[in-house]
Amino acid sequence: MRDEEDLPTSAQVEVAAETFRMLSSATRLLIVRILVDDEHDVSSLAALADVSVQAVSQHLAKLRLAGLVSSRREGRRIIYTVDDPHVVTMVEEIFDHIAPDGSLAPDPVERRPQRS
Repeated sequence: MRDEEDLPTSAQVEVAAETFRMLSSATRLLIVRILVDDEHDVSSLAALADVSVQAVSQHLAKLRLAGLVSSRREGRRIIYTVDDPHVVTMVEEIFDHIAPDGSLAPDPVERRPQRS
């Protein structure tokens, strides 16, 4: 059982809930998943996600404001990436937990000490 001091603060819970709200959109989650693997500009993200450039731009604006993606300018292009290791881990973990058919992947078998 956790002690009360181990519980997250209300500020932590609010930010965590907002993060999950941002990722509750299938399109935003896909964009973040694509960016976990490699950085892209809006056009390549739109092609990979099969969504219009305008829609991807709107989603990226929300994700940037939430701090889930970052960007940099390369000439006339803006390149987007996910560089927060916590976001990378969170997104990789959820997709590791879901099989390609959409079912939940089985958890790895843990070796537990035998009771005597």
